[in-house]
Parts: sequence; structure tokens; C-alpha cells
Amino acid sequence: MALHHTDAEAPPPRWQRRKEARPSEILAAAMETFVEHGYAATKLEDVAKRAGVTKGTLYIYFESKEALFKAVVRESIVPILATAEQMAQDRSADPKLLLRRLMNDWWEAMGPSGLGGLPKLVMSEATNFPELAQFWYDEVVRRGRQVFAQVLRRGMEQGTFRSVDVDLAVRMILAPVLMAAIWKHSFLACEKEAFPVEQYLATSIDIFLRGVAATPGAPEVLDA
Repeated sequence: MALHHTDAEAPPPRWQRRKEARPSEILAAAMETFVEHGYAATKLEDVAKRAGVTKGTLYIYFESKEALFKAVVRESIVPILATAEQMAQDRSADPKLLLRRLMNDWWEAMGPSGLGGLPKLVMSEATNFPELAQFWYDEVVRRGRQVFAQVLRRGMEQGTFRSVDVDLAVRMILAPVLMAAIWKHSFLACEKEAFPVEQYLATSIDIFLRGVAATPGAPEVLDA
């Protein structure tokens, strides 16, 4: 005798099983599409196709391309910044080691993934989309600078670092990471030899720390 499944026993439709995962799939597809094509050239139908959903389904979660881009930033980059902000609160941490770790962690989170292509996208299209540029500045740039500034000021208060212009110093310490991200998504393919990004960043932070050290020329302690 054939067995008949009741409604309670029947497996849920595929779209119901994937409903909770669908926004994250759309965001992943959007990030890849934005990085590959830029903001202006990205079409929502292309994002939907890459995510395996219809354009109508995409609109259920995100009302516009601008809302989608902001969601990508908030869901992928802002959590990284939140973690860095928590790290910066640790007053027992050695400021030198903390700056090293913040730089390394930022690159490990952004560099190997497609996220590293977002700074280049925003910078290249800031003139045409000033509202998005302002959003990026407020959500990412400003918060990132505040993290490094907090650690620098604490190091100065503790006598680990000499007195420096904090705003300019923060720009200097972040510049190598930004350059590495932009380079990866532009000229890296043109280089015949591999660009040792980790070694480049380690050299950059070492030079920076020696420059701001309270005792000139003092050797810096490397991560244990």
C-alpha cells in the first residue's frame, strides 16, 4: 500500500527553505558585481541573476541599488570596524602591538576578499555619486580613523609615543593598507613579480612605529 504524506510531513518548498539565507546570498552577489563592474555599471538584474533570484525577489529585500550598496557595506565592513573598536578599548594592550594587529587584521579581512575592491570603487565614482561617498566616509573612513587615533593618543599619554599630529599620523598609517587594496584591483595584473603585501605592510608599520617612538631608534617589539 502506498504511503501518503500529510501536509505536516511534506517537505517545505525550496524557496521557503532558503528564505532566511536569501538576503546574504544577494549581498554576496552584489559585492562581487559592484567590485567587478563599478557602481554605475552594476544592474540589479545582474545581481539577481548571480544570486539565483528574480529581480522582483531582490526588491523584496532592497528597494534600490543605493540601498543594496549600503547594505553590503553595513553587513560586511561595519562589523570589522566594530571588532576593531572593541580591540581599541583594551587599555592594557601595548599600543605598538595593537597598531600592528589592527593593520594586519584590517588587511586580512579586506585584502584577500572582494571587499578590498570597494575603496577603489568609491574613490573612482565619488564625484558622480557624492551621497554614496559621504556614506562611505561616515560609516567606514571616519570610524576607522577614530580607532587608530584612539590607540595613538593612548600611546602618547603613556609615553610610548612622542607627541605627533594625530590626524596626519592616522592618515599615514592607513595609507599603505589603502594603497595595497587599490593596487590589488588595478595594477597587480601588470606586475611580473608577486607583490608581497604582508611584507610591505609589516615594513610600513615598522617604519611608522620607529618614527613615532618616544625614544628615537628604539627597536620595536614584534608580535609574539
